[in-house]
Amino acid sequence: MSIGRRALLAGLAALPMHRLSQAATAHTLTILHMNDFHSRHEAVDARALTCRADQAREGCFGGAARLASALAAERAAAEAAGRRVLLLDAGDQFQGSLFYTAWHGEAELAVMHALGTEAMAVGNHEFDNGPATLAAFAAAARFPVLSANIDASADRDLAGKLRPHVLLEKGPIRVGIVGLTTLEAVTSSSPGPNVTFNPPGPALAASAAALRAQGAHLVIALSHLGVGIDYALAGQILCVDVFVGGHSHTLLSDSESGAAGPAHQALTGAAGTTVVVQAAAYGRYFGRLDLDLDVDFRPIAYGGDCRHVGLDLPEHPEVARIVASYASRLDAVRKRAIGRLAAPLDNAACKTGECALGNFVADSMLALVHDGDIALMNGGGIRTGLPGGTITLGDVMTMLPFGNTIATLTLTGADLAAALANGLGRSGAGAFPQIAGARVEWDSATRRILRLELRQPDGSFQPIDPARRYKVVTNNFMRSGGDGYTALRDRAESPYDGGTALDAAVAAAIERGAMPPSPDGRVILR
Repeated sequence: MSIGRRALLAGLAALPMHRLSQAATAHTLTILHMNDFHSRHEAVDARALTCRADQAREGCFGGAARLASALAAERAAAEAAGRRVLLLDAGDQFQGSLFYTAWHGEAELAVMHALGTEAMAVGNHEFDNGPATLAAFAAAARFPVLSANIDASADRDLAGKLRPHVLLEKGPIRVGIVGLTTLEAVTSSSPGPNVTFNPPGPALAASAAALRAQGAHLVIALSHLGVGIDYALAGQILCVDVFVGGHSHTLLSDSESGAAGPAHQALTGAAGTTVVVQAAAYGRYFGRLDLDLDVDFRPIAYGGDCRHVGLDLPEHPEVARIVASYASRLDAVRKRAIGRLAAPLDNAACKTGECALGNFVADSMLALVHDGDIALMNGGGIRTGLPGGTITLGDVMTMLPFGNTIATLTLTGADLAAALANGLGRSGAGAFPQIAGARVEWDSATRRILRLELRQPDGSFQPIDPARRYKVVTNNFMRSGGDGYTALRDRAESPYDGGTALDAAVAAAIERGAMPPSPDGRVILR
Protein backbone atom coordinates (compact mmCIF):
# COMPACT_ATOMS: atom_id res chain seq x y z
CA MET A 1 0.00 0.00 0.00
CA SER A 2 1.47 3.40 -0.96
CA ILE A 3 2.27 6.06 1.61
CA GLY A 4 -0.72 8.11 0.51
CA ARG A 5 -3.06 5.19 1.03
CA ARG A 6 -1.59 4.61 4.48
CA ALA A 7 -3.18 7.90 5.53
CA LEU A 8 -5.71 7.90 8.32
CA LEU A 9 -8.57 5.55 7.57
CA ALA A 10 -10.85 8.47 8.26
CA GLY A 11 -9.87 9.54 4.75
CA LEU A 12 -12.62 7.25 3.49
CA ALA A 13 -15.09 9.84 4.66
CA ALA A 14 -13.47 12.50 2.49
CA LEU A 15 -14.15 10.64 -0.75
CA PRO A 16 -16.72 12.31 -3.03
CA MET A 17 -20.36 11.34 -2.70
CA HIS A 18 -22.32 10.08 -5.71
CA ARG A 19 -25.62 11.91 -5.85
CA LEU A 20 -28.96 10.35 -6.67
CA SER A 21 -30.92 13.54 -5.99
CA GLN A 22 -30.31 17.23 -5.38
CA ALA A 23 -32.54 17.23 -2.30
CA ALA A 24 -31.06 18.56 0.92
CA THR A 25 -29.40 16.13 3.34
CA ALA A 26 -31.38 15.70 6.56
CA HIS A 27 -29.94 12.42 7.96
CA THR A 28 -26.67 10.54 7.52
CA LEU A 29 -25.80 6.87 8.04
CA THR A 30 -22.49 4.99 7.73
CA ILE A 31 -22.48 1.22 7.21
CA LEU A 32 -19.22 -0.50 8.12
CA HIS A 33 -19.14 -3.99 6.67
CA MET A 34 -17.09 -7.17 6.45
CA ASN A 35 -17.65 -10.65 5.07
CA ASP A 36 -16.03 -14.10 4.73
CA PHE A 37 -13.65 -13.65 7.65
CA HIS A 38 -13.11 -17.43 7.81
CA SER A 39 -11.54 -17.49 11.25
CA ARG A 40 -8.42 -15.56 10.13
CA HIS A 41 -7.64 -14.04 13.53
CA GLU A 42 -3.92 -13.84 12.82
CA ALA A 43 -2.32 -11.83 10.01
CA VAL A 44 -2.33 -13.55 6.62
CA ASP A 45 -0.41 -13.27 3.36
CA ALA A 46 -1.80 -12.73 -0.12
CA ARG A 47 -2.89 -16.40 -0.28
CA ALA A 48 -4.72 -16.00 3.06
CA LEU A 49 -2.20 -18.25 4.81
CA THR A 50 -1.11 -17.36 8.34
CA CYS A 51 2.10 -15.32 8.22
CA ARG A 52 5.23 -16.83 9.70
CA ALA A 53 7.26 -14.82 12.19
CA ASP A 54 10.09 -14.50 9.63
CA GLN A 55 7.86 -13.39 6.76
CA ALA A 56 8.32 -9.93 5.27
CA ARG A 57 5.89 -7.42 6.73
CA GLU A 58 4.89 -6.12 3.32
CA GLY A 59 3.46 -9.52 2.40
CA CYS A 60 1.20 -9.75 5.43
CA PHE A 61 -1.96 -7.96 6.44
CA GLY A 62 -5.22 -8.33 8.33
CA GLY A 63 -5.74 -10.11 11.63
CA ALA A 64 -8.64 -9.58 14.01
CA ALA A 65 -6.86 -7.05 16.24
CA ARG A 66 -5.82 -4.76 13.37
CA LEU A 67 -9.23 -5.09 11.75
CA ALA A 68 -10.76 -4.04 15.06
CA SER A 69 -8.57 -0.93 15.29
CA ALA A 70 -9.42 -0.02 11.67
CA LEU A 71 -13.14 -0.36 12.32
CA ALA A 72 -12.88 1.60 15.59
CA ALA A 73 -11.03 4.44 13.84
CA GLU A 74 -13.58 4.56 11.04
CA ARG A 75 -16.47 4.50 13.50
CA ALA A 76 -14.95 7.35 15.49
CA ALA A 77 -14.39 9.43 12.35
CA ALA A 78 -17.97 8.89 11.17
CA GLU A 79 -19.45 9.71 14.56
CA ALA A 80 -17.30 12.83 14.82
CA ALA A 81 -18.89 13.94 11.55
CA GLY A 82 -22.34 13.46 13.08
CA ARG A 83 -23.12 10.23 11.22
CA ARG A 84 -24.98 7.25 12.70
CA VAL A 85 -22.94 4.04 12.36
CA LEU A 86 -23.97 0.43 11.75
CA LEU A 87 -21.57 -2.58 11.67
CA LEU A 88 -22.70 -5.59 9.60
CA ASP A 89 -21.22 -9.00 8.77
CA ALA A 90 -22.29 -10.81 5.57
CA GLY A 91 -21.45 -14.31 6.79
CA ASP A 92 -18.85 -17.11 6.71
CA GLN A 93 -17.18 -16.34 9.99
CA PHE A 94 -16.75 -20.12 10.38
CA GLN A 95 -13.98 -22.37 9.00
CA GLY A 96 -10.47 -21.63 7.84
CA SER A 97 -8.05 -21.85 10.77
CA LEU A 98 -7.35 -23.78 13.95
CA PHE A 99 -9.26 -21.14 15.89
CA TYR A 100 -12.40 -22.55 14.31
CA THR A 101 -11.28 -26.19 14.26
CA ALA A 102 -10.70 -26.10 18.00
CA TRP A 103 -13.61 -23.98 19.23
CA HIS A 104 -16.28 -24.11 16.50
CA GLY A 105 -17.23 -20.44 16.52
CA GLU A 106 -16.44 -19.49 20.11
CA ALA A 107 -13.35 -17.46 19.18
CA GLU A 108 -15.17 -15.81 16.28
CA LEU A 109 -18.09 -14.83 18.52
CA ALA A 110 -15.79 -13.33 21.16
CA VAL A 111 -14.15 -11.13 18.54
CA MET A 112 -17.46 -10.15 16.94
CA HIS A 113 -18.79 -9.00 20.31
CA ALA A 114 -15.66 -6.92 20.84
CA LEU A 115 -16.03 -5.39 17.36
CA GLY A 116 -19.63 -4.40 18.10
CA THR A 117 -21.22 -6.43 15.30
CA GLU A 118 -24.93 -5.54 15.05
CA ALA A 119 -26.23 -8.19 12.62
CA MET A 120 -24.84 -11.15 10.69
CA ALA A 121 -26.08 -13.17 7.72
CA VAL A 122 -25.76 -16.95 7.76
CA GLY A 123 -23.10 -18.14 5.30
CA ASN A 124 -22.78 -21.62 3.88
CA HIS A 125 -19.79 -22.41 6.10
CA GLU A 126 -21.83 -21.73 9.20
CA PHE A 127 -23.24 -25.23 8.53
CA ASP A 128 -19.88 -27.00 8.21
CA ASN A 129 -20.28 -28.76 11.55
CA GLY A 130 -24.01 -29.18 11.27
CA PRO A 131 -27.03 -27.19 12.47
CA ALA A 132 -26.29 -27.78 16.17
CA THR A 133 -23.02 -25.82 16.01
CA LEU A 134 -24.71 -22.90 14.28
CA ALA A 135 -27.57 -23.09 16.79
CA ALA A 136 -25.16 -22.77 19.73
CA PHE A 137 -23.44 -19.82 18.07
CA ALA A 138 -26.72 -18.04 17.31
CA ALA A 139 -28.05 -18.63 20.83
CA ALA A 140 -24.93 -17.08 22.38
CA ALA A 141 -24.70 -14.14 19.95
CA ARG A 142 -25.60 -10.70 21.28
CA PHE A 143 -26.72 -9.71 17.77
CA PRO A 144 -29.31 -11.23 15.42
CA VAL A 145 -28.18 -14.03 13.10
CA LEU A 146 -30.25 -13.69 9.94
CA SER A 147 -31.47 -15.66 6.94
CA ALA A 148 -34.83 -15.03 5.31
CA ASN A 149 -34.52 -17.94 2.88
CA ILE A 150 -33.69 -20.65 5.43
CA ASP A 151 -36.51 -22.59 7.05
CA ALA A 152 -35.08 -24.35 10.11
CA SER A 153 -38.41 -24.96 11.84
CA ALA A 154 -38.09 -28.74 11.42
CA ASP A 155 -34.59 -28.94 12.89
CA ARG A 156 -34.52 -29.75 16.58
CA ASP A 157 -31.42 -27.68 17.32
CA LEU A 158 -31.76 -24.71 14.98
CA ALA A 159 -35.51 -24.04 15.19
CA GLY A 160 -36.14 -20.54 16.51
CA LYS A 161 -32.45 -19.56 16.51
CA LEU A 162 -32.37 -17.69 13.18
CA ARG A 163 -34.40 -14.64 12.24
CA PRO A 164 -35.34 -13.64 8.70
CA HIS A 165 -34.85 -9.93 9.33
CA VAL A 166 -34.47 -7.31 12.03
CA LEU A 167 -35.39 -3.63 12.45
CA LEU A 168 -32.68 -1.52 14.10
CA GLU A 169 -32.96 2.12 15.14
CA LYS A 170 -30.06 4.47 14.52
CA GLY A 171 -31.30 7.67 16.10
CA PRO A 172 -34.29 8.67 14.00
CA ILE A 173 -33.34 6.27 11.18
CA ARG A 174 -35.10 2.89 11.23
CA VAL A 175 -33.01 0.36 9.30
CA GLY A 176 -34.38 -2.99 8.20
CA ILE A 177 -31.85 -5.77 7.59
CA VAL A 178 -32.64 -9.00 5.74
CA GLY A 179 -30.31 -12.01 5.81
CA LEU A 180 -29.83 -14.17 2.70
CA THR A 181 -27.89 -17.44 2.33
CA THR A 182 -26.55 -19.12 -0.79
CA LEU A 183 -28.35 -22.23 -1.98
CA GLU A 184 -24.90 -23.78 -2.44
CA ALA A 185 -24.96 -24.54 1.29
CA VAL A 186 -27.06 -27.61 0.48
CA THR A 187 -24.17 -29.29 -1.34
CA SER A 188 -21.07 -27.45 -0.09
CA SER A 189 -21.78 -27.78 3.63
CA SER A 190 -23.69 -29.96 6.10
CA PRO A 191 -27.09 -28.43 6.94
CA GLY A 192 -28.70 -31.83 7.44
CA PRO A 193 -32.04 -33.12 6.18
CA ASN A 194 -34.30 -30.86 8.23
CA VAL A 195 -33.11 -27.43 7.07
CA THR A 196 -34.73 -26.09 3.91
CA PHE A 197 -33.20 -23.46 1.63
CA ASN A 198 -35.67 -21.40 -0.39
CA PRO A 199 -35.08 -19.10 -3.39
CA PRO A 200 -33.61 -15.81 -2.14
CA GLY A 201 -35.56 -13.40 -4.34
CA PRO A 202 -39.08 -14.12 -3.00
CA ALA A 203 -37.74 -14.36 0.55
CA LEU A 204 -36.10 -10.94 0.24
CA ALA A 205 -39.25 -9.40 -1.24
CA ALA A 206 -41.41 -10.74 1.60
CA SER A 207 -39.03 -9.55 4.33
CA ALA A 208 -38.55 -6.13 2.71
CA ALA A 209 -42.31 -5.61 2.53
CA ALA A 210 -42.70 -6.71 6.15
CA LEU A 211 -39.97 -4.32 7.30
CA ARG A 212 -41.48 -1.38 5.43
CA ALA A 213 -44.82 -2.19 7.06
CA GLN A 214 -43.05 -2.01 10.43
CA GLY A 215 -41.78 1.47 9.60
CA ALA A 216 -38.33 0.80 8.14
CA HIS A 217 -36.91 3.83 6.32
CA LEU A 218 -34.17 1.79 4.65
CA VAL A 219 -33.86 -1.92 3.83
CA ILE A 220 -30.46 -3.61 3.54
CA ALA A 221 -30.04 -7.08 2.07
CA LEU A 222 -27.22 -8.65 4.11
CA SER A 223 -26.39 -11.15 1.43
CA HIS A 224 -24.27 -14.28 1.39
CA LEU A 225 -25.27 -15.04 -2.20
CA GLY A 226 -22.23 -13.87 -4.18
CA VAL A 227 -21.81 -10.66 -6.11
CA GLY A 228 -23.27 -12.05 -9.32
CA ILE A 229 -26.60 -12.83 -7.70
CA ASP A 230 -26.52 -9.52 -5.82
CA TYR A 231 -26.16 -7.71 -9.13
CA ALA A 232 -28.97 -9.75 -10.65
CA LEU A 233 -31.38 -8.95 -7.79
CA ALA A 234 -30.37 -5.30 -7.28
CA GLY A 235 -33.02 -2.94 -8.59
CA GLN A 236 -35.48 -5.81 -9.04
CA ILE A 237 -36.91 -6.12 -5.50
CA LEU A 238 -39.16 -3.36 -4.22
CA CYS A 239 -38.08 -1.43 -1.13
CA VAL A 240 -34.46 -2.74 -1.05
CA ASP A 241 -31.85 0.04 -0.97
CA VAL A 242 -28.52 -1.74 -0.42
CA PHE A 243 -26.88 -5.15 -0.85
CA VAL A 244 -24.03 -5.69 1.61
CA GLY A 245 -22.55 -8.83 0.11
CA GLY A 246 -20.37 -11.85 0.71
CA HIS A 247 -19.65 -15.42 -0.46
CA SER A 248 -17.82 -14.61 -3.72
CA HIS A 249 -14.87 -12.94 -1.89
CA THR A 250 -15.15 -10.00 -4.30
CA LEU A 251 -13.18 -6.83 -3.69
CA LEU A 252 -15.19 -3.82 -4.84
CA SER A 253 -13.09 -0.67 -4.50
CA ASP A 254 -12.24 2.57 -6.25
CA SER A 255 -8.74 2.69 -4.80
CA GLU A 256 -7.38 -0.78 -4.07
CA SER A 257 -5.38 -2.59 -6.74
CA GLY A 258 -6.88 -5.82 -8.01
CA ALA A 259 -10.47 -4.75 -7.35
CA ALA A 260 -13.10 -6.56 -9.41
CA GLY A 261 -15.20 -3.44 -9.80
CA PRO A 262 -15.99 -0.02 -8.35
CA ALA A 263 -16.67 0.37 -4.66
CA HIS A 264 -20.39 0.82 -5.26
CA GLN A 265 -22.46 -0.51 -8.09
CA ALA A 266 -25.69 1.52 -8.20
CA LEU A 267 -28.01 -0.62 -10.28
CA THR A 268 -31.37 0.68 -11.45
CA GLY A 269 -34.19 -1.64 -12.41
CA ALA A 270 -37.95 -1.88 -12.33
CA ALA A 271 -37.97 -1.56 -8.55
CA GLY A 272 -35.64 1.43 -8.30
CA THR A 273 -31.94 1.92 -7.56
CA THR A 274 -29.94 -0.39 -5.28
CA VAL A 275 -26.28 -0.01 -4.23
CA VAL A 276 -24.11 -3.17 -4.02
CA VAL A 277 -20.93 -3.43 -1.90
CA GLN A 278 -18.56 -6.23 -0.86
CA ALA A 279 -15.21 -6.29 0.96
CA ALA A 280 -13.17 -9.29 -0.34
CA ALA A 281 -12.41 -11.83 2.43
CA TYR A 282 -10.27 -12.96 5.37
CA GLY A 283 -10.25 -9.62 7.21
CA ARG A 284 -7.75 -8.20 4.73
CA TYR A 285 -10.22 -5.42 3.88
CA PHE A 286 -13.24 -3.75 5.42
CA GLY A 287 -15.85 -1.59 3.75
CA ARG A 288 -17.52 1.74 4.47
CA LEU A 289 -20.71 2.88 2.79
CA ASP A 290 -21.99 6.38 3.55
CA LEU A 291 -25.63 7.15 2.83
CA ASP A 292 -27.13 10.64 2.90
CA LEU A 293 -30.92 10.78 3.30
CA ASP A 294 -33.45 13.51 2.72
CA VAL A 295 -36.08 14.65 5.23
CA ASP A 296 -38.26 11.65 4.27
CA PHE A 297 -35.32 9.26 4.77
CA ARG A 298 -34.91 8.59 1.06
CA PRO A 299 -31.28 7.96 -0.08
CA ILE A 300 -30.00 10.95 -2.05
CA ALA A 301 -26.23 10.25 -2.10
CA TYR A 302 -23.75 7.47 -1.36
CA GLY A 303 -19.97 7.23 -0.94
CA GLY A 304 -17.09 5.47 0.81
CA ASP A 305 -14.84 2.60 -0.27
CA CYS A 306 -13.14 -0.64 0.77
CA ARG A 307 -9.72 -0.41 2.28
CA HIS A 308 -6.79 -2.67 3.05
CA VAL A 309 -6.00 -3.58 6.69
CA GLY A 310 -2.21 -3.33 6.80
CA LEU A 311 0.38 -4.15 9.46
CA ASP A 312 1.01 -0.42 9.86
CA LEU A 313 -2.20 -0.27 11.88
CA PRO A 314 -2.02 -0.78 15.64
CA GLU A 315 -3.62 -3.80 17.24
CA HIS A 316 -6.78 -3.17 19.22
CA PRO A 317 -5.77 -4.10 22.81
CA GLU A 318 -8.97 -5.89 23.81
CA VAL A 319 -9.17 -7.94 20.61
CA ALA A 320 -5.43 -8.70 20.74
CA ARG A 321 -5.94 -10.15 24.22
CA ILE A 322 -8.85 -12.28 23.02
CA VAL A 323 -6.84 -13.69 20.11
CA ALA A 324 -3.77 -14.29 22.26
CA SER A 325 -5.82 -16.21 24.84
CA TYR A 326 -6.98 -18.66 22.17
CA ALA A 327 -3.65 -18.76 20.31
CA SER A 328 -1.79 -19.78 23.46
CA ARG A 329 -3.81 -23.01 23.54
CA LEU A 330 -3.30 -24.04 19.93
CA ASP A 331 -0.25 -26.24 20.59
CA ALA A 332 -2.47 -28.51 22.62
CA VAL A 333 -4.93 -28.60 19.73
CA ARG A 334 -2.21 -29.65 17.29
CA LYS A 335 -1.30 -32.52 19.61
CA ARG A 336 -4.89 -33.77 19.78
CA ALA A 337 -5.21 -37.39 18.65
CA ILE A 338 -7.75 -37.82 15.87
CA GLY A 339 -7.32 -41.48 14.88
CA ARG A 340 -4.98 -44.41 14.34
CA LEU A 341 -3.27 -46.10 11.41
CA ALA A 342 -2.15 -49.71 11.52
CA ALA A 343 0.99 -48.87 9.52
CA PRO A 344 2.67 -45.74 8.18
CA LEU A 345 1.63 -44.29 4.82
CA ASP A 346 4.22 -42.45 2.78
CA ASN A 347 3.87 -39.97 -0.04
CA ALA A 348 6.83 -41.16 -2.09
CA ALA A 349 4.75 -42.40 -5.04
CA CYS A 350 2.16 -39.59 -5.10
CA LYS A 351 3.99 -37.59 -7.80
CA THR A 352 4.38 -40.51 -10.18
CA GLY A 353 1.21 -42.56 -9.87
CA GLU A 354 -1.82 -43.45 -7.83
CA CYS A 355 -1.02 -43.66 -4.10
CA ALA A 356 -3.09 -44.70 -1.10
CA LEU A 357 -2.59 -41.36 0.63
CA GLY A 358 -3.65 -39.47 -2.50
CA ASN A 359 -6.75 -41.63 -2.80
CA PHE A 360 -7.64 -40.81 0.77
CA VAL A 361 -7.18 -37.05 0.38
CA ALA A 362 -9.25 -37.05 -2.82
CA ASP A 363 -11.95 -39.20 -1.20
CA SER A 364 -12.10 -36.78 1.75
CA MET A 365 -12.57 -33.86 -0.63
CA LEU A 366 -15.30 -35.53 -2.67
CA ALA A 367 -17.18 -36.63 0.47
CA LEU A 368 -17.71 -32.98 1.46
CA VAL A 369 -19.35 -31.93 -1.82
CA HIS A 370 -22.48 -34.00 -2.06
CA ASP A 371 -23.14 -33.31 -5.74
CA GLY A 372 -19.50 -33.56 -6.84
CA ASP A 373 -18.63 -35.87 -9.74
CA ILE A 374 -14.84 -36.06 -9.43
CA ALA A 375 -12.12 -34.83 -7.08
CA LEU A 376 -8.60 -33.85 -8.18
CA MET A 377 -5.65 -33.38 -5.82
CA ASN A 378 -2.12 -32.56 -6.97
CA GLY A 379 0.37 -35.13 -5.69
CA GLY A 380 2.87 -32.40 -4.85
CA GLY A 381 0.43 -30.89 -2.39
CA ILE A 382 0.86 -33.95 -0.16
CA ARG A 383 4.15 -32.98 1.44
CA THR A 384 4.70 -35.82 3.93
CA GLY A 385 3.24 -39.18 4.80
CA LEU A 386 1.33 -40.17 7.93
CA PRO A 387 2.95 -42.16 10.75
CA GLY A 388 1.65 -45.47 11.94
CA GLY A 389 -0.19 -45.60 15.24
CA THR A 390 -1.79 -42.50 16.69
CA ILE A 391 -2.45 -39.66 14.24
CA THR A 392 -2.65 -36.08 15.52
CA LEU A 393 -4.11 -32.99 13.95
CA GLY A 394 -0.55 -31.70 13.70
CA ASP A 395 0.40 -34.72 11.56
CA VAL A 396 -2.34 -33.80 9.07
CA MET A 397 -1.31 -30.16 9.03
CA THR A 398 2.30 -31.18 8.34
CA MET A 399 1.13 -33.41 5.49
CA LEU A 400 -1.01 -30.60 4.01
CA PRO A 401 0.87 -27.45 5.07
CA PHE A 402 -0.31 -24.91 2.50
CA GLY A 403 -3.59 -23.87 4.08
CA ASN A 404 -5.49 -24.73 0.90
CA THR A 405 -9.26 -24.75 0.77
CA ILE A 406 -11.57 -27.07 -1.12
CA ALA A 407 -12.69 -25.45 -4.38
CA THR A 408 -15.50 -26.39 -6.73
CA LEU A 409 -16.25 -25.61 -10.35
CA THR A 410 -18.16 -26.93 -13.34
CA LEU A 411 -16.34 -28.14 -16.46
CA THR A 412 -17.37 -29.81 -19.66
CA GLY A 413 -16.13 -33.36 -20.11
CA ALA A 414 -13.70 -32.13 -22.76
CA ASP A 415 -12.21 -29.52 -20.43
CA LEU A 416 -12.02 -32.04 -17.58
CA ALA A 417 -10.06 -34.39 -19.83
CA ALA A 418 -7.71 -31.54 -20.76
CA ALA A 419 -7.10 -30.77 -17.09
CA LEU A 420 -6.30 -34.41 -16.34
CA ALA A 421 -4.02 -34.65 -19.35
CA ASN A 422 -1.98 -31.76 -17.97
CA GLY A 423 -1.26 -33.63 -14.76
CA LEU A 424 -0.88 -37.11 -16.23
CA GLY A 425 1.64 -35.78 -18.72
CA ARG A 426 3.86 -34.51 -15.93
CA SER A 427 4.70 -37.69 -14.04
CA GLY A 428 7.29 -36.96 -11.39
CA ALA A 429 6.12 -33.38 -10.93
CA GLY A 430 3.79 -32.02 -8.29
CA ALA A 431 0.97 -31.77 -10.83
CA PHE A 432 0.33 -35.52 -11.02
CA PRO A 433 -3.38 -36.00 -10.18
CA GLN A 434 -4.74 -38.06 -7.33
CA ILE A 435 -8.43 -38.64 -8.05
CA ALA A 436 -11.70 -39.80 -6.54
CA GLY A 437 -14.96 -40.67 -8.26
CA ALA A 438 -13.32 -41.69 -11.54
CA ARG A 439 -10.79 -43.90 -13.25
CA VAL A 440 -8.48 -42.93 -16.07
CA GLU A 441 -6.10 -44.76 -18.39
CA TRP A 442 -3.15 -42.83 -19.84
CA ASP A 443 -0.83 -43.73 -22.70
CA SER A 444 2.56 -42.30 -21.80
CA ALA A 445 3.94 -42.88 -25.31
CA THR A 446 1.25 -40.93 -27.16
CA ARG A 447 0.45 -38.67 -24.18
CA ARG A 448 -3.25 -39.35 -24.63
CA ILE A 449 -6.08 -40.38 -22.34
CA LEU A 450 -7.30 -43.77 -23.54
CA ARG A 451 -10.22 -44.01 -21.15
CA LEU A 452 -11.89 -41.68 -18.68
CA GLU A 453 -14.91 -42.90 -16.73
CA LEU A 454 -16.89 -41.49 -13.81
CA ARG A 455 -18.34 -43.60 -11.03
CA GLN A 456 -22.14 -43.73 -10.95
CA PRO A 457 -24.34 -43.91 -7.82
CA ASP A 458 -24.70 -47.69 -8.25
CA GLY A 459 -20.92 -48.14 -8.31
CA SER A 460 -20.63 -48.72 -12.05
CA PHE A 461 -18.48 -46.55 -14.32
CA GLN A 462 -19.60 -44.65 -17.41
CA PRO A 463 -17.45 -42.83 -20.01
CA ILE A 464 -17.54 -39.07 -19.76
CA ASP A 465 -19.52 -37.09 -22.31
CA PRO A 466 -17.26 -34.35 -23.77
CA ALA A 467 -20.20 -31.94 -24.02
CA ARG A 468 -21.79 -32.63 -20.63
CA ARG A 469 -20.98 -30.49 -17.59
CA TYR A 470 -19.54 -32.04 -14.45
CA LYS A 471 -19.03 -30.77 -10.89
CA VAL A 472 -15.30 -30.88 -10.12
CA VAL A 473 -13.86 -30.74 -6.60
CA THR A 474 -10.24 -29.64 -6.20
CA ASN A 475 -8.14 -27.27 -4.09
CA ASN A 476 -7.91 -23.52 -4.53
CA PHE A 477 -4.29 -23.69 -5.73
CA MET A 478 -5.18 -25.95 -8.66
CA ARG A 479 -8.44 -24.08 -9.32
CA SER A 480 -6.49 -20.86 -9.82
CA GLY A 481 -4.26 -22.50 -12.45
CA GLY A 482 -1.49 -23.83 -10.21
CA ASP A 483 0.70 -26.72 -11.45
CA GLY A 484 -0.39 -25.93 -15.00
CA TYR A 485 -4.09 -26.64 -14.45
CA THR A 486 -5.11 -23.68 -16.55
CA ALA A 487 -8.34 -25.39 -17.64
CA LEU A 488 -9.54 -25.20 -14.03
CA ARG A 489 -8.94 -21.45 -14.12
CA ASP A 490 -9.82 -20.43 -17.66
CA ARG A 491 -12.67 -22.84 -18.46
CA ALA A 492 -14.36 -22.91 -15.07
CA GLU A 493 -18.05 -22.23 -14.70
CA SER A 494 -19.40 -21.21 -11.27
CA PRO A 495 -16.00 -21.43 -9.55
CA TYR A 496 -15.89 -21.21 -5.75
CA ASP A 497 -12.57 -21.25 -3.94
CA GLY A 498 -13.69 -20.60 -0.36
CA GLY A 499 -14.57 -24.14 0.73
CA THR A 500 -13.61 -26.06 3.84
CA ALA A 501 -9.92 -26.06 4.75
CA LEU A 502 -8.33 -29.10 3.12
CA ASP A 503 -6.53 -30.21 6.26
CA ALA A 504 -9.76 -29.94 8.26
CA ALA A 505 -11.58 -32.10 5.70
CA VAL A 506 -8.92 -34.83 5.88
CA ALA A 507 -8.77 -34.66 9.68
CA ALA A 508 -12.54 -35.06 9.86
CA ALA A 509 -12.34 -38.13 7.61
CA ILE A 510 -9.71 -39.69 9.87
CA GLU A 511 -11.90 -38.98 12.90
CA ARG A 512 -14.79 -40.73 11.13
CA GLY A 513 -12.60 -43.79 10.75
CA ALA A 514 -12.39 -43.58 6.96
CA MET A 515 -8.98 -45.16 6.69
CA PRO A 516 -6.95 -44.65 3.48
CA PRO A 517 -7.80 -47.22 0.80
CA SER A 518 -5.18 -49.16 -1.10
CA PRO A 519 -4.51 -48.13 -4.70
CA ASP A 520 -7.40 -49.61 -6.66
CA GLY A 521 -6.80 -48.83 -10.30
CA ARG A 522 -8.10 -45.28 -10.41
CA VAL A 523 -5.09 -44.17 -12.47
CA ILE A 524 -3.64 -46.66 -14.97
CA LEU A 525 -0.43 -45.67 -16.75
CA ARG A 526 0.52 -47.44 -19.98
